Amino acid sequence: MPSDDQRSLRAAEVVAYDERWPRMFRQVAAEVNRALAGIEHEVEHIGSTSVPGLAGKPIIDLFAVVSSSDDVQAAIAALGQHGWLHEGDGGLEGRESFPVRPDLPYQHLYLVVRGNEQHLLQTRFRDILRADEQARTEYAGLKAKLAPLLATDRAAYSEGKTELVHSVLRRHGFPTWSGVR
Repeated sequence: MPSDDQRSLRAAEVVAYDERWPRMFRQVAAEVNRALAGIEHEVEHIGSTSVPGLAGKPIIDLFAVVSSSDDVQAAIAALGQHGWLHEGDGGLEGRESFPVRPDLPYQHLYLVVRGNEQHLLQTRFRDILRADEQARTEYAGLKAKLAPLLATDRAAYSEGKTELVHSVLRRHGFPTWSGVR
């Protein structure tokens, strides 16, 4: 298994779609499900690794989706008992972040409440990319163009995608929100 340094360096590049990503998601999701066994929830694969054929950073992004805000603190505690330490919202209200658990495929785990802005934005954008070849091609092209920023300025890489994300959402009749990254 690569060292954490090797894994984080690899995560700082855009690579071709990897057929192993769905399996890796299922492996991480199984651990999230174990941690949240006593809390009503779902685990959703989001981000580029959830879109067949789309290049992306080799990071499994996933949401642990709870039913209500009343479940958030219990879920944070349960995930903490299973090796995920809460890092706050990372500047995006409604999305609680957890650092990489090194014993699993490289992942970014987020906790959201079903139907909140972050949940709707990420899942709708994912679903559009899965269904719309033109949007998928535009997004892939932009990510390839921005990829060199991953080595020097990850925030600029994320910000560089914002306008296209807004444009794709508008074309598909969805409002755009402040929390696009």
